[in-house]
Amino acid sequence: MEKDTANSNINPVRILVVGTGAVGGFYGSRLARAGAEVTTVNRSDYKEVANNGIFIKSIDGDYHFKPHAVLKNVADYQGYPDYILIALKSLPQLDIGKIIAPAVGPKTKIFLLQNGINIEENISVKFLDNEIISGLAFICVNRIKPGHISHLCYGKLVVGAYPDGNSAAVDKLANLFNESKTPCRISESIITERWRKLIWNAPFNPISVLTQTDTQQIMAKPETVTLVRTIMEEVYAVAASVGHILPTDVIDKNIADTEIMRPYKTSMLLDFEENRPMEVEAILGNIVRTAKKSGIMVPHLQTMYELLTLLVRGGGQNQK
Repeated sequence: MEKDTANSNINPVRILVVGTGAVGGFYGSRLARAGAEVTTVNRSDYKEVANNGIFIKSIDGDYHFKPHAVLKNVADYQGYPDYILIALKSLPQLDIGKIIAPAVGPKTKIFLLQNGINIEENISVKFLDNEIISGLAFICVNRIKPGHISHLCYGKLVVGAYPDGNSAAVDKLANLFNESKTPCRISESIITERWRKLIWNAPFNPISVLTQTDTQQIMAKPETVTLVRTIMEEVYAVAASVGHILPTDVIDKNIADTEIMRPYKTSMLLDFEENRPMEVEAILGNIVRTAKKSGIMVPHLQTMYELLTLLVRGGGQNQK
C-alpha cells in the first residue's frame, strides 16, 4: 500500500475537515497529498484514526492517510484554519454554524462539500465576513469500517463561490485538488451545479432505500429505469422554474453513466442500513417545497418524499 506523500511546504494551507466520514476522509486525504496541512475531526472512529490514520482502498491505487492532527472536537483546533471543509450530512437537526464556530477566524474560508439544495444560506448569514465556497462530489465512496474507506468509482469535484462567481480562494482550493490528481472544475454558477447533481440523487437515493437495492439492481428493470427518468424530469422542471436551466442531455447522460457504473449502494441506503439519519430534507424536501412555491407539480418526487418521511417517523429508522 502506497503511503501518503504530501509535498513539503514551508507554509502549507491549513485545512480542518469537519465530518471525516467517507467523503471528508477521502477528499481530506487528497488535499494532504497536494501538500496541505490537514487536521480531521473524528467522533465515532477517533481512537482508530488517531492511532493508525485512514486506509483508503481506491480504484486509483491504495494508500494511507495520516492527518496532521486528529481531534475529537472542533474547539480543540489550535488557531484558525485557512479553510474548514464541512462534509457532515445535510440534516436539519445539525447546527453546523454552532459546530464550526470555535475554529472560524477572520480569514477562514468555509467550504461546504455536501448534498442537496438550499444548504448554504444558514451558514452565510452566521458568518457574514467569511467567504463561503460550495462544492459537490461526484464519487462512489464508502466508509467500510472505522479508519477504512473504499473508493469504488469516479471522484471529480465541482466548486464555486457562493452564491455565484469565482475568487482567489476558490482557485487555490481547486488547484490543490488538481495537484493531487483529483479532477476539480470551477463553476461560476454553483447553485445550478447543485441542481444538476440532484438529477441523480433525487431518484437513486430514495429508490435505493425503499427497494433495498443498489444501482445495478435499480437499472436492471425497465420499470424502475422509467421511474428514475420520470423523477429526473421533475427535478429538471423545478430547476428551470427557479432559473437554473440544465443541459438538455443531462438526464440521458446520468442514466447512461449509471448503467456502466459498478454496483453501488447509495449513501442514503447505507445510512438507512446503519440506522443513521438520512438527508431526506436536503435532497427531497427542499425540491418539493421549491416546486410548491413555483407552482410545479411533482407527484413522483412528492411520493418519494412522503414515503421516506413516513418510514422515518413510523419507526423504520431512528433519526438520532
